Amino acid sequence: MSTVGVNHVSVNARDLRESVNFYVELLGAEPMPSPNFGVPVQWLAVGGTQLHLFERDVQPPSHHHFAVTVELPGDVVQLYLRDPAGNLLELDQAGADRLPDDMRAALKGIWEISPQSEENMRGRLFVP
Repeated sequence: MSTVGVNHVSVNARDLRESVNFYVELLGAEPMPSPNFGVPVQWLAVGGTQLHLFERDVQPPSHHHFAVTVELPGDVVQLYLRDPAGNLLELDQAGADRLPDDMRAALKGIWEISPQSEENMRGRLFVP
């Protein structure tokens, strides 16, 4: 079996309408037809994949997250935030070399946080 790409990501929403509005307003996600699973669900188109929101009153894990490539104001490299249900969302944008000098000076390399092997240092985010 070969992996071609991520089909969808599914996360909980404590208030479905609030979470839908968050992703539509922040990322320009587009609501799409959603099957009836017997619980409130909304599927959203986000770029070339789908985000599936399902309403459940549960706490998300602290570090599980998904990342979306976006164009951020000021050419920010990575930004972490939580959606209305508390799910961790990472927004990625290429271009650290285009940041203002004061912002670039504040950046930390992963090697400054945790030791990295040569293999670790070959890891890269895919940001088109």
